[in-house]
Amino acid sequence: MRKKETVKDIIFNLFLICCGSALAALGINGILLPRQFVSGGIVGIAIGIHYLTPFISLSVIYFIFNIPLFLLGWKTVGRRFFYYSIAGLIILSIFLELINFPIPVEDKMLSALLAGIFVGSGLGIILKSKGSSGGLDILSIFLLNRFSIKIGNTVLCANGIVLVFASIFISLEAALYTMIYLFVSSKVLDIVLTGLNQRKAVIIISVKWEEISDAILNEVKRGVTFIKGQGGYSRREENILYTIVTLRDLPKVKNVARNIDPKAFLVVHETMEVIGYRIGNQPHW
Repeated sequence: MRKKETVKDIIFNLFLICCGSALAALGINGILLPRQFVSGGIVGIAIGIHYLTPFISLSVIYFIFNIPLFLLGWKTVGRRFFYYSIAGLIILSIFLELINFPIPVEDKMLSALLAGIFVGSGLGIILKSKGSSGGLDILSIFLLNRFSIKIGNTVLCANGIVLVFASIFISLEAALYTMIYLFVSSKVLDIVLTGLNQRKAVIIISVKWEEISDAILNEVKRGVTFIKGQGGYSRREENILYTIVTLRDLPKVKNVARNIDPKAFLVVHETMEVIGYRIGNQPHW
């Protein structure tokens, strides 16, 4: 049963949305527009139209183009996420009007990198809340929930399509710099969302599997699963240890295994999302 939100929870989520929107607006108005860069997704479409019709506010264009996606979101995402996303759309639109001063960085490469950091971290902070800022976020959450496609990958692919059209109607140079910005933005977004919460899957094969298992349980305080296996050459029965740990716990697990059995065989895998008690890291959208 879903925990009922308190006033404190609502204030905290709106605070995250405000902080993220401020950073995103700073990157868009402070770097992208003054450098004549474009962006991807709905923001990119809004910026492109704004370049062609500068008398129409960017925030107004962005708001209008979000309406169809919010109609999609009404049927595909949770009600709580939907309402917080409406708040995120309104707050970001307001901040796009209020935060409007250029950042004094002349080098275009550095500008692209800095814009990616600002916008990527801003969108990541917004998604740390229970909502989004609209745009591709709703589509990204839909694809994550249905097909486990990373949010950053969805944004990067969709942005690439927009850039093809932008390079034709604006300039190839601006589109190329924007590609750098989008790449940095997508990576920063994933880092902000997962950060130190990223999980690693560890497989350990050792004749001293019992000692290693006890050490992981008692010293690292992480669960362990035994998987029955058989050596391909020796034909000997093996107990393979499987555990999911955080980035902070990974060195502890490796040290435990090496200290107990220097000949232990370890494999460390990346995980995209982990759902479960205590160790889970899936955002609850």
